[in-house]
Amino acid sequence: MNICVFLSAADLDERYTGPARQFAELLGKGGHTLVWGGSDAGLMKVVADGVREAGGRLLGVSVEFLAQFARTDTDEMVVARDLAERKARMLERADGIVVMVGGMGTLDEATDILELRKHGHHTKPVVVLNTAGFYDGLKEQFRRMDDEGFLPLPLTELVFFAEEPVGALAYLEESFGTR
Repeated sequence: MNICVFLSAADLDERYTGPARQFAELLGKGGHTLVWGGSDAGLMKVVADGVREAGGRLLGVSVEFLAQFARTDTDEMVVARDLAERKARMLERADGIVVMVGGMGTLDEATDILELRKHGHHTKPVVVLNTAGFYDGLKEQFRRMDDEGFLPLPLTELVFFAEEPVGALAYLEESFGTR
């Protein structure tokens, strides 16, 4: 599978990098391809390194104004004009999506992908990897949206929250019958 991962390019604490390394190793050992923002910095680098070391493929999708941070040893690198095109290309190339810890850019990517799914523009499985409870607040907000009628589909049809890396990958593999 081509697994799109939205995540931070910041250098983060071990409580985030450890599970990210674990997920990357599972992805690589499973023979999957990482589709990510193409950066060779921070958590993006940790995940790309882990996938590469475990035998997986790397498909980066950078953006012109960040091209100087792009990883050079990918199997394929695409450079988009802007962030909107980058998200579209990442979604286009992905079989499933995982949202890992991140800042405003990651949150933007996650909500955009979920909005497109809500409107039927894609049916790809979306997983939020809730490392160290990072997305507990978002999970609660989504539940409230669901409970109060703001979502046209049940929350469980839009997104799956995984607490551990193995659960995130298992959900994707089960979605594709590869497990």
